[in-house]
Amino acid sequence: MKDIKLLDRLGKLILLSFCFLGTFLGAKGRGEAVQDIPEKPNILLIYVDDLGYGDIPNYPGSISNSIAETPNIGQLIQSGMSFTNAYSSAPLCSAARAALLTGKSPARLGFEFVTKYEKDSLGWDAEQWVTLFKNKKLISPPITLNLPLGEETMAEGLKKSGYETGIVGKWHVASHHKVYKGWSLTHGPAQQGFDTAKETFGAHPYSGMKSSPQLNKGEYPEDLLTSEAVKFIEKKHDSPFFLMVSHYFVHTPHLIGLQWIEEKYKTKLNRELTEGEVRYAANVELLDHYVGQVVQALENSGLKENTVVLFTSDNGGHPDYAHHAPFRGSKWNLYEAGIRIPMVISWPGVIKANSLQDTPVIQTDFFPTFMALAGNFSQEPNELDGQSILPLLTGNTFSREKPLYWYFPYYHPEGGAYDEALTEIGVEDGKTSQTRPQAALRKGSMKLVYFFDTEQMELYDLKSDPAESHDLSTTRQWDAKLMKEDLLNRLYAANARFPRNNPQTY
Repeated sequence: MKDIKLLDRLGKLILLSFCFLGTFLGAKGRGEAVQDIPEKPNILLIYVDDLGYGDIPNYPGSISNSIAETPNIGQLIQSGMSFTNAYSSAPLCSAARAALLTGKSPARLGFEFVTKYEKDSLGWDAEQWVTLFKNKKLISPPITLNLPLGEETMAEGLKKSGYETGIVGKWHVASHHKVYKGWSLTHGPAQQGFDTAKETFGAHPYSGMKSSPQLNKGEYPEDLLTSEAVKFIEKKHDSPFFLMVSHYFVHTPHLIGLQWIEEKYKTKLNRELTEGEVRYAANVELLDHYVGQVVQALENSGLKENTVVLFTSDNGGHPDYAHHAPFRGSKWNLYEAGIRIPMVISWPGVIKANSLQDTPVIQTDFFPTFMALAGNFSQEPNELDGQSILPLLTGNTFSREKPLYWYFPYYHPEGGAYDEALTEIGVEDGKTSQTRPQAALRKGSMKLVYFFDTEQMELYDLKSDPAESHDLSTTRQWDAKLMKEDLLNRLYAANARFPRNNPQTY
């Protein structure tokens, strides 16, 4: 059996080599300037928080009303490949991050919501937990606090292939320690494969700095998170590295006092802007500045040509601030705006500059892609929910073998706030809506959304209806039925934790 597995991995390595060779020779035949593909490139993952699909002006496929200026992210777009059908694995932070780190869906991990403090750990039958679901038809699974140490993360996988690993900033896949989002001492990055782990909130208001210091025009507040990332890049490296720059921007609360930026936006537009609009745009520009500093550090260190840079968001944006049009919904639900995210990958000489990719991809794909880059095939593909998208990056044929699916078995907002939220979910409503326990599946351009409390199905053709405004579940009943069966079978196969009936309402 060991010999068979060894031969299988050798076969995969040979296939990967042919994939690289085919890309190189094909590009040469087209007269394109392509450098030799590095055997093990550095990997820089810039993972930002709550950035909506349309928050980057002119991002492909959006109808952006954003007033923010994002020249540094724009340069990444010009130098790399922008994805118009890229998805987070979850519509909120902790679940998305756990899935990204492991290549496994929130359903498979049993990690579907945000983590909390240790004292908030409650079981199915805890009285406080049941009370949260008063007047609701279902009781959701208890909240998972910690990503199990037995789950292999991308950092652990890359270390096996000789990578130096580092993370700066947000973790949020373990219970809060002392302060909100404080790193766990037992389930932090150091226990999950990261050689260098710098805990810092940077310039985000979570640090306690709610207002920016006085700034002259053209100045930005110093961000310790970015400074630590730059230090990591600039130090001497004896091996390829993986660095995860995990931002808190542009999550609420937003930094205030960015006066020269805010004044710029107020004066350049011929329409009235709310204070929230101006402040949010200023924070998006601030994030862009920090992204630029990290990418510039690669350039200054002579590492840019040998580094894959991946920029993306952990989920859709906050409904009060972010821009999502033409997509429906927002953070917290499984309509497109909750899970479709901006994503850009740059790899000089390998990825075609200023290119577009409309193939659906999901963040569970990152783990197997990074392992393919590193030549590590120790994890069996059927243990993962993602698949390597390396062929897409190198211009080769890619077949989506694993349909994209999502699972969110919770009501949101929690507790009494649910009754005060909007009952309908539209496009850029500007307010938080009611989200009910749901799951979704995308196959080709078709997407099914299934609601557990009513057993209701909604079916959309995203190619002709990206706003998910025309439910086809009644006119295409057979398609909806088959997709529902496929979705539920995938959840059962992943040992998903299903919500239970609430005896108070039955």
